[in-house]
Amino acid sequence: MVIAIMTSRIIGTGSFVPETVVTNDDLSKIMDTSDEWIAGRTGIRERRLVKEETTASMSAEAARRAMQNAGVTAEEIDLIIVGTITGDYVTPSTACEVQAAIGADKAVVFDINAACSGFVFALITAHAYLNAGIYKTALVLGAETLSKIMDWNDRSTCVLFGDGAGAAVVRADETGIMSFDQGADGSKGMVLACRNRVNNNPFVKNDIVHDYVSMDGQEVYKFAVSTVPKSIQKVLDEANLTTEDISYFVLHQANIRIIQSVAKRLKVSEDKFPISLDHLGNISAGSVPILLDEMNQKGMLQKGDKIVLSGFGAGLTWGSVLVEW
Repeated sequence: MVIAIMTSRIIGTGSFVPETVVTNDDLSKIMDTSDEWIAGRTGIRERRLVKEETTASMSAEAARRAMQNAGVTAEEIDLIIVGTITGDYVTPSTACEVQAAIGADKAVVFDINAACSGFVFALITAHAYLNAGIYKTALVLGAETLSKIMDWNDRSTCVLFGDGAGAAVVRADETGIMSFDQGADGSKGMVLACRNRVNNNPFVKNDIVHDYVSMDGQEVYKFAVSTVPKSIQKVLDEANLTTEDISYFVLHQANIRIIQSVAKRLKVSEDKFPISLDHLGNISAGSVPILLDEMNQKGMLQKGDKIVLSGFGAGLTWGSVLVEW
């Protein structure tokens, strides 16, 4: 008797981005910057910013689209995991809001905070549940409303980011995820940070002020270009594959220079590195699943294709997953 070894397959994708398009020229009207300065350093020309949309509403719509693409109903969803650092509430979690919005009453749900690696961490976590036989079908999301935690007077940082949500339906199967790698270096966490509420009680008084994202761009760059190629190589080695076997490398959309450097270090053509940052900016946990959905909707992914998903960023965290489509 042959016993099939189970893994997890992505069977559907979906995404949602806000209607409001903000170009570099738009930003140049409200701060001292220019399209040439932003695009030349980052590759970003425009991004989407929320008005009425929220992290939960964008997530729910991305989820609906992913379920439609996968051909599954809310009743079939056993598990919902959302990677996000910008939930609308401290509690309930964004995953709880998504569950309520789509009617997935039977699902176990929770959020993961791994910043720009959030979707990849969520996918690996869902894979562990499915591979163990605990659940059969999972909904995995990466979603952010980064515009609400930006200092819009800090032109070096706020111009990089956008808002949006991406989702994938994942099901236990005989093919799919082939290998993965993840890690963290908390000792460098403060190079990209945003403080939450500070101590404030009858015995500790503080002036309550909003805090915003702060970033040491050079340190983040050095971390990314060193760590990401190693992580990708690790998942390839584990599966006994080479870069030539990979159709696409779907990286977190942080900066075009990071993506170009990773491609160079892996000795891979940049043609294998699709981008969305030019029109969406950096959406942290949302960037990988949104790009994956764009590729899926364009018909770029064929059954049997091998792709690498890789997220990296605040924490500092990183994670890569090798997937057979």
